[in-house]
This record gives sequence, structure tokens and C-alpha cells, in this order.
Amino acid sequence: MHLEMTNGFNDFFSAMINNLIARGISWAKKVVEEQAKEGRLLSDSELIVAKKVGVRYPERIRIVFVDQIPHPEDPQLLEIAQSYGLSFPSMIGLALGYTIFIRNNNFSEKLLAHECRHVYQFEQAGSIESYLQNYLQSLLPNGYANSPYEKDAQAWEKKGQS
Repeated sequence: MHLEMTNGFNDFFSAMINNLIARGISWAKKVVEEQAKEGRLLSDSELIVAKKVGVRYPERIRIVFVDQIPHPEDPQLLEIAQSYGLSFPSMIGLALGYTIFIRNNNFSEKLLAHECRHVYQFEQAGSIESYLQNYLQSLLPNGYANSPYEKDAQAWEKKGQS
């Protein structure tokens, strides 16, 4: 009986996590669709940074400067994201697919290299759905600060600078 309850709980927990991830992916795709056209292409020097960190198609990247990094309006998604270390009010950059959001007055080559490395990770995953599925699942056991995706992006911050 205990084993059945454990399996049932695991199935329930897994379904709940998958639902939250699916809602997060839906939110991200909507944000990109609505705001990517507001972005600008990378300059020649920024293209070099993107290439240095491994981005295959840097010409597809758009930078969108914003007053505040977009965050989920869904209170449950926002609460879960914050509980794993994604503090949207203090974030200065966010990459979603080929769209990089940078909070106004925070642009630097270091930040660009970090966010471009996330673009590289997205390209390796093959789709925004696959990337976010993997990225968000990496937060569960590790939290934001110890996520392998974040550690990788941090490691490339200096390497990507001119």
C-alpha cells in the first residue's frame, strides 16, 4: 500500500511540474511573439561576442531594452519561479529563444555574453520548448544559482568579451 501511495504521489507531482513547465513555455512563447519585433539586431561587435560564446545564428538575435524584465502574470508561475531563485524585479537580462531582454541602463558585454550563451543553449536544444523544459527542470534540484545552465553562462561571460 505504501508503494502505491508513493507512486501515486510521484505521478501527481510529476504531472503538476509538467503542467507548470508547459504554462511557463506558453508564457515565454507569447512574450517573444509580442515583443521580439521591438528588438534591434546585434551590432558588428555584438555579433562577435555572440559568435565567441558559440551562437550558430547570431544574426537572428534581437535585443529588446525594457524598463523591467518580462515576468509571468500567472501568480502561481511567478511564485514558483521566485522560489527557485528567479527574481524578476532584480533581473537585468533574460534570453528567450533568439530574443534577449535587457533592462534599460544595464547593457554590458559581460551581460550580452551571458545571455548569448543562453541563446547557444537554446540552439543546442533545438526549440524553445525543449530548452525551457530542460532549463526549468534543472532548477528543481539545483535552484537558479546552481543550475548547470546558469553556471555555463557565467563561465562564458569573460570569454565572450572583446
